[in-house]
Amino acid sequence: MTDTPDLETRAAPDDHHALRLWLRMLTCCNLIESEIRSRLRTEFDTTLPRFDLMAQLQRAPKGMKMGELSRRMMVTNGNITGITDQLEKEGMVMRTKVETDRRSSVLKLTPQGRRVFTRMARAHEGWVKGMFADLPEDHRDALYQALGELKLQVVAARKHDR
Repeated sequence: MTDTPDLETRAAPDDHHALRLWLRMLTCCNLIESEIRSRLRTEFDTTLPRFDLMAQLQRAPKGMKMGELSRRMMVTNGNITGITDQLEKEGMVMRTKVETDRRSSVLKLTPQGRRVFTRMARAHEGWVKGMFADLPEDHRDALYQALGELKLQVVAARKHDR
């Protein structure tokens, strides 16, 4: 493993296997996310939240209301507003008031925003592929399958508990 302390180092060898597995998954997610954040910052002078907002807008060419962005990104409307203000100043997004509801705005990527995002998305895809490149394809497939099953179990448990 690694000499750098991480979440997994909190587990003792005699801790329940599920707890050790959980901490390993969190550690892997945190390591990958940290690497992506670092590369976005150094190579594009941007942040992961800005990249995520632009990714959502790239998938919605007709635009998206700020409230919908907030729900999809699982952050507050205030966070969306702050990121939008920055991106709008830089000419990456444009904000249009909804005629039927002046309190609502629709956000769209500008042509410049689409070009910049396309470059970032290509790089991002390469980084992610690179991080998984040394893991054999059958292991990646098995991990993907196992995590899909875990996701279904967690969703089912949440519904049962409500």
